[in-house]
Formats: sequence, structure tokens, C-alpha cells
Amino acid sequence: MCCAIPLQHHNRSLASIRWTALSYGRATETHIRANPHRMSTAASRRGRSSGRVTLNDVAEAAGVSPITVSRALRGERSVAPELVERVRAAAQAMGYVPDPAARALASQRSSHVAVLIPLLSNALFVDLLEAVHRTLLPAGFQTLIGITHYKPQEEEQLLQSYMAHRPAGLLVTGFDRTEAARRLIAASGVPCVHVMETTDAPGVHCVGFSQREAGHAITAHLLSRGRKRIAFVAAQLDPRVMQRAEGYRQCLRDAGIYDADLELLNPDSSSLSLGGHLFEDMLRRRPDVDAVFFCNDDLAQGGLLAALRLGVKVPEQVAVAGFNDLTGSDQMMPPLTTVHTPRVEIGECAARMLLSLMRREPVEPSSVDLGYRLVIRQSS
Repeated sequence: MCCAIPLQHHNRSLASIRWTALSYGRATETHIRANPHRMSTAASRRGRSSGRVTLNDVAEAAGVSPITVSRALRGERSVAPELVERVRAAAQAMGYVPDPAARALASQRSSHVAVLIPLLSNALFVDLLEAVHRTLLPAGFQTLIGITHYKPQEEEQLLQSYMAHRPAGLLVTGFDRTEAARRLIAASGVPCVHVMETTDAPGVHCVGFSQREAGHAITAHLLSRGRKRIAFVAAQLDPRVMQRAEGYRQCLRDAGIYDADLELLNPDSSSLSLGGHLFEDMLRRRPDVDAVFFCNDDLAQGGLLAALRLGVKVPEQVAVAGFNDLTGSDQMMPPLTTVHTPRVEIGECAARMLLSLMRREPVEPSSVDLGYRLVIRQSS
């Protein structure tokens, strides 16, 4: 069977490559004019197969080796900038789409990064995830999102599934996981970065802030306003919430006024509705409470709405503070005092750190504390 290329198709292909050459310099244009058979050969091979543009096709059109194409499209710094430009322009002109299965087979790694977060319904993790995606995508990596629901066993199952696909890298939330999950990460050899918490443990890469210190700081602010009976109201009760609780307790112990009866801990999912119910419960239990530190802004927002319904004056009778500075907190009545957490910055920094690890570049420091910021508004 004849495999000749129709003249019309051949002319269109050559024209598109020549047009692309204009975008990356006279040297590339000269190269393609001197080698017009490259596009013809690539098109011929596609005609004999599935019609899919391959990495070899791009290599021939750009006049480089297939490994150079692979490295250039992965964003490796070992490739000269002019070659990267030539490869990307040729790939764009030919409509080349990398084959993730072939890349994984050849390199023992895919172009995917697994990202495990507790919930997508929590705006905090949505902000972090978008920052990770924006940072990884230009470098040629896609995200595989896994939702753990704050359950270590679910995280372990997700890890077992994702590791079978040979991810290029891994982002996980915090340090609370099963021993089997820890062994799985360590044995895989996959670069891993932890987010939202920090540690000085050797060999661990992480980006976050001290939840304990942030909990201490917001409690100290309420103390500075003359509050003496400060309640801590929490839901979900994941490890980071309990670290905030430790900061709260330590601050009040240091002041000599810690009262365990002023803690209200509920394992249900955090929500605006639950915050209202918990605020009412606390007032029934301790009518003398003069401040409430909610572990998350959605609970605090619900508490402020409950105060409006009950006729409780904020902050005159009860000061209210939240955590995370979520959307809408500055629009509450009154605007909510809270702790601003740098989840966007954490996502960007963690993704950059992971890119360096995947490229086998040195990473210093391995633990990055981005801090937090008190946002003092009228509710306190």
C-alpha cells in the first residue's frame, strides 16, 4: 500500500512549521529550510500509524534528539533556552500532546503529582490547591487530587492507589498518618513535601506555620482586651485544630486562668450552622463567658449570627475570634477578628520546593515557616 503524502497536506505542514520558525529566530528558520524532509518524514510515519504526533516527530521537526524534547518539555534546566524555545514552538505548531503512559514507562515516573488534602469543601484547601496547580502546570505537571476526609486509613488507601501510577511527586497535609502510609512514602522514593505544618526532623520537607503559636497569639489578644473567661469552641478536631487548642491552653495556663470547663469540642464537621449551635450551648453552660475563640471562621461566623438572634452584644458582652480569615469574615456584623493563614503562599512555596526535589536540585531550608497574621476587627 502506498504511503505517499498528499501534496496539499505536505505543503500545509511545511508552511505551519516555517511560520512557527519566525517565533524563535532566524537560526531555526534556516534549519527547517535546510531540512524540509523532517516534517515530511514525521507526517509519513503518522500516516502509517494512528495519526498521533509523537515525541520523535517533534524531535525531527526541531532538529534535536528525542531526549532533548522530553527534557525541554519537562522544564529541566539542563537544556539551553534556545533549544527549549525551538522544541516548544515545534510542539505547538504540530499539536503535540505528551503521552503520560509512555513518559511514565520511559522515566519510571509520570507527569502527575499526587496532592492529598482533607476536604474540598474547606475554602482553605481550595486556595492551597489552586496555588499548587498554578505553580506546577507551567512546569509540565498535572495534579491528582485525593480527598482523605481527615481519616488516616483513607489516606493510606489513596497512597497505595496513587503510588501504582508512579507519580513524579507527592504533596500531603500535615504529619498525622498511619505507620504503613509513612513506610509507603519512604520506600517509594517519590519526592514528598508536607503542607500546613512544620518540623525540624531531618530529611523531611515541609511548608507551613505553627498552629500552636497561632492559637496562643489569638488567645493572648483576647487577654489583652481584658477578657478573663475565654472559651475555646472547636469542631472537626483534626490534628491542626488540636494544636490550636494546645496554644490556647498554654496561654491561659501562663496567665493562671485556664478553665477546662470553658472548652467545647465537637467531632462533627465544621460549619456555620454548627457554630451557631455551639455558641448557644456555651452560653447555656457558662453564662459568665466573656470571649469565645472558635477554631475556624465558619464556626465563628455562625456564632456571630447566633449572637444577633439572641440579642447578645459583640464585643461588649462577648468578644468573638476565629481562625483562617475565610471569605466573608470581614463582612460580618461586626467584622470578625481572626488569624490570617498563608494558604496560597504555602501552596506556591510547597510546589516550588517539590519541583526542585523532582529535578534533584538542592533544597535549603527543608522546613519553611511562613508564619501567620492576626487580623484585629470589631468583634473583639
